Amino acid sequence: MPLYEYQCSKCGHRFERIQKFSDPDPKKCPECGGKLKRLLHAPAVRFKGTGWYVTDYGRKGAGGEAPKKEGPTTESGAAPAKEAESKPKSEPKKKK
Repeated sequence: MPLYEYQCSKCGHRFERIQKFSDPDPKKCPECGGKLKRLLHAPAVRFKGTGWYVTDYGRKGAGGEAPKKEGPTTESGAAPAKEAESKPKSEPKKKK
């Protein structure tokens, strides 16, 4: 059975009530007799299994571990930015 929360528009009293879908909503505040309003909340959701995280999407291997990337990383885990180099990577060989 769902749990509903109500708030009195007169005194601001809040309370919760477990009731069936078919049960009528309470009409009066138990504290002052004022008009009640049902409050809406986000539902509680539990995601089970794989496929809910970015690391799970398109995984090629099995065993519950995401594929590891090769290469240098910084303390934060991100790859360092590449700096523009003015020198060529390899120098031509000199003739004797």
